[in-house]
Amino acid sequence: MKPMSFERELIITNQKLAERGVKLRIEKRGNRLSLRGPLPSQKNPNLTENQRISLGLETNIEGLKQAEKTLNFLYLQIEHKQFDWGNWSKKNSNKSQKYYPKDIEELIQEFKSFFFSNPSRSYSKAGKRTNWESAYLPYLRRLRLITEKNNANLNKKLLLETLTSYEENSRSRQQCGTALKALANHFNIQLPSNWKKLSYGYGLHKAQFRELPSDNLIEETYHLIPNPKWKLVYGLMATYGLRNHEVFFCDLSSLNKDNEKIIRVFPNTKTGEHQVWPFHPEWIDLFKLSSLSYNINLLPNINTDLNKTTLQNVGRRVSEQFKRYNLPITPYDLRHAWAIRTIHIGLPDTIAARMMGHSVAIHTRTYHHWITRRDQQKAVDKVLNDRADLRTYN
Repeated sequence: MKPMSFERELIITNQKLAERGVKLRIEKRGNRLSLRGPLPSQKNPNLTENQRISLGLETNIEGLKQAEKTLNFLYLQIEHKQFDWGNWSKKNSNKSQKYYPKDIEELIQEFKSFFFSNPSRSYSKAGKRTNWESAYLPYLRRLRLITEKNNANLNKKLLLETLTSYEENSRSRQQCGTALKALANHFNIQLPSNWKKLSYGYGLHKAQFRELPSDNLIEETYHLIPNPKWKLVYGLMATYGLRNHEVFFCDLSSLNKDNEKIIRVFPNTKTGEHQVWPFHPEWIDLFKLSSLSYNINLLPNINTDLNKTTLQNVGRRVSEQFKRYNLPITPYDLRHAWAIRTIHIGLPDTIAARMMGHSVAIHTRTYHHWITRRDQQKAVDKVLNDRADLRTYN
């Protein structure tokens, strides 16, 4: 049986409301959902008039379910004479007035439902959960604290105050900017035109350009690790540029093959399935990685059951172990060094980004300094070669 279309579901939902005697309706306006019907007049609460409340929800089944819950909540307020326009934040648009609930926790929960049901996100279920808990929830919690402290409704000013509470050029500030932008888009809140510039800070700071480990340091650090199991973790991350948790969620069977040394990161990771090539290939032998193709149990015994833990917790174990051994290199140093290695050898940015499991935009922004240097060097080399050819011809 084919799933019912959104339009058909909308009709059935409104029919059920009518059968219950509820006069409010859910309506589709463009690609957003609204509530429409008799509501207490803002000038005289004893009177009612037909009004519209825009919910900012997308026109899909999940959005419809959330709209129905909101309508039922609103209807109960009216029935118990507890409805108050003061509990809704007003926002004007060119065509209509939009209202948003004052309760910031309710807004966050609604956005959370949208986040996990959004089909445009390609993350796996576990990846979505990890992404929510690490890249969204911390910043939404701070937004909630700032909103409650100001005793105000969600608005552009509070979003900006939350963003600027993080240090400039920090990764936390950039992630906060991404999370709050998604929230603002969901609720149709207009952000400042320079929001991207204000939230800039993803990846490496200028001060970190000098701190990336050389290949020699990476090789020397390997010998500082006393536990052979954690040596293998370190070797995999250095050779393949893996995220902390990805070490424990990939197919390593090809490590014993003569030519093909490609590993496959599983779909249940943060950014889904992708394949990675080794740079440098000789490190497979140096770090004794081939043994993992026969026995995955040579890796540390870490709980990877995503019904009982999260990708974030798995990754945290790796970071903690690096600190416990007092290594001069962090896990993400290895990942960044791998990326820059691919830039120096001329691997196309689109391919490198795909292997790292992130977008080309993030790849370019994060490694802009090295990519620019590479492209400029190519241009210089071409000019010099052309000049040499011209001299030879003459």
